Amino acid sequence: MNFITDYILKNPPVLLGLISILGLIVQGKKIDEVIKGGLTAAFGMVILSKGVDMLVGSIVPINSAFQETLSSGAINEGLNDVSFTDTYGGSVGLSMFLGLALHLLIARFTRVKTIFLTGHMIWWFPFIFVAAGVEGGLSGISLIIFGAISSALYWSYMPWIMRKYVWAATEDESFLIGHPTGILSLISGFVASKVGDKSKSTEDINVPKSLSFFREISITGGIMMVIMYLVTGIITPNLVSEGENLVMVAIGNGLSFGAGLLIMLYGVRMLINQIIPAFQGISEKIIPNAIPAFDCPILFNYRPNAVIIGFIIAMIVSTVLIVISNIYSIFGVILVPLVITSFFECGAAAVIGEGQGGLRGSIIGTAVAAVVMVFIMGISVKFFSNTIQNWLLIFGGNDFSFFGPIARFLSTLLSNVF
Repeated sequence: MNFITDYILKNPPVLLGLISILGLIVQGKKIDEVIKGGLTAAFGMVILSKGVDMLVGSIVPINSAFQETLSSGAINEGLNDVSFTDTYGGSVGLSMFLGLALHLLIARFTRVKTIFLTGHMIWWFPFIFVAAGVEGGLSGISLIIFGAISSALYWSYMPWIMRKYVWAATEDESFLIGHPTGILSLISGFVASKVGDKSKSTEDINVPKSLSFFREISITGGIMMVIMYLVTGIITPNLVSEGENLVMVAIGNGLSFGAGLLIMLYGVRMLINQIIPAFQGISEKIIPNAIPAFDCPILFNYRPNAVIIGFIIAMIVSTVLIVISNIYSIFGVILVPLVITSFFECGAAAVIGEGQGGLRGSIIGTAVAAVVMVFIMGISVKFFSNTIQNWLLIFGGNDFSFFGPIARFLSTLLSNVF
């Protein structure tokens, strides 16, 4: 069980490579095509993951600098993923296995044909729901079953609920999105559909010929990251270590961010070109009409300008709201800027908004989603004050923060009953 958890389910390249191999075998492909297809899918996932790692590596120092400056030493080091996993890792693992079995049964025997393939999220959702169960007073078998059922329902239904928005943005009905951007993307898409204008797309933005390089997502993203580092470095001097030069640190991270975008998008294209045809074999033979749900960077290849616009809008709106909430102690907890969520979850929400309402829809939809992001973040951390509050402060503001409190409420009711 530990081997499958650590080396397959939590290892996306191996997981998707094996799925590709299975799909090609089911289709009756020759051995050379099976080997080539499996390795190509795995290579694509490795490339995508390395690109994402470079992006996160550029973002995390900004998060850490703000966290250190704003927390003033108030952070409880016990409330994080490592300490919680040390105590409840077994419950999370068992919930994951049981949840996956339920998830596949839902896909096989209901009209909801989602197959959730975002490897690391197969771990993090049981992690969240088990934490909610602990906060609500559950333990033992009841805690494991609660985490499993909650995870299976999320993996099955959230990508399915999002499907029309995703297909409108990508014009491709061969895949879904399996990522905690769900609630933010739904809000962005709904708002964009009401106030947007599809006649003008984010990808049709006209810029002077001398500034045409801004149409490249890697260049725009890199420049934006340099500016963000310079501004953050002025506000929080602890962003750079003693002896380092802020300008050069900013430039270095800007280059890494831009390169990470290029690598990630190349991996996305490589993965889609291989995994979708192979997955059709599984869909035809094992779970009829099944549709894979992938990580949100899959979306970025379709509306790259929307991603950058969404990131900028989300950072500005959410940071202003966080500063106000901290000054007036609105939530009773010191919040830190949600840089990671602003890029990945709100970047995806901007793509969904663009699909429903063009440039205007993308901007307004993402702005509204950013407001919701801060609100659910501030609310959710109060529900996890004994378990993973600090982890949520960095990685929340998304489906973790939306469904976590709901799960906490339900687990409290169940613990009172049982």
